[in-house]
Amino acid sequence: MKLTLTTVPGTNRSFVRNLFIFAFFPLVFSCNSGPVVVPEDMAPTKIIQNAQEATDINRYKIAVQYYQVLRERYDNVNEYLAVAEYEIAFIRYKQKKYAEARQGFEVLLARYKEEGANFPPQFKILAEKMLDRLTTLGQ
Repeated sequence: MKLTLTTVPGTNRSFVRNLFIFAFFPLVFSCNSGPVVVPEDMAPTKIIQNAQEATDINRYKIAVQYYQVLRERYDNVNEYLAVAEYEIAFIRYKQKKYAEARQGFEVLLARYKEEGANFPPQFKILAEKMLDRLTTLGQ
């Protein structure tokens, strides 16, 4: 398909092209995002929901930022810590950053071995399965 610009009689073709470019590019670059701002009073479940929504549309950088906030704010709540660490490692896996993914899963599994650890069992099972998958991939 060939895109052609039609010009209005009496206008300069380069003017029309430049107008198109300057009108279009800000829309493209406005989609880029900076650091995520998470209000202090945002509930941990809402932080997780926002992270999951970002992951669903492949906005991994944003999702990781939400999980990092969750990990920092709720590092004393084992459930949230496990969610954050597992999901960050899983995102690294999806990004094919296998070494980072492996390291994240191993760090999470090490937490389960700590004395008095009381972490949700599902993340241990999932992390073990992901390590097996990485091993199968030769990673």
